[in-house]
Amino acid sequence: MSTFGRDTPMERPNPGGRAAVFVPKVSADDAVKEKLKNGSGMVGFGNSDGSVTVYFENNRFNDSSLHKWASKVWKSYGRMVELSPTVNKLVCDASNLTQVGFVQGPEIEVRDMPLLLEWLERTSAADSAPEGPLIHA
Repeated sequence: MSTFGRDTPMERPNPGGRAAVFVPKVSADDAVKEKLKNGSGMVGFGNSDGSVTVYFENNRFNDSSLHKWASKVWKSYGRMVELSPTVNKLVCDASNLTQVGFVQGPEIEVRDMPLLLEWLERTSAADSAPEGPLIHA
């Protein structure tokens, strides 16, 4: 079991609340890697047992409105805060993921842009990358 950073939110946010933005590590379990592909946008929060709950969007149906990474993050965030039924949710050990930023209110703040860009490159989604570390809705 692994733990997450002290700045990782520890509960599901309400709409407009703070959520963590994650990318999977290269060393993530195969089951996690299988779900998180195509430059998935992932948001979530930590659990008291050291796991994280992650909502994700990987645009498996190639919806043109979900091409950009930020659009996938917003879609995931909406599912999470609205408690929408979805299969695009997982609970995994925190050692599978790295937190690269936050969603709060109307913006995404990427604090580790090089790691995000590496993740998008690794999943052949580099063209979906944000232009900078602060993305407004």
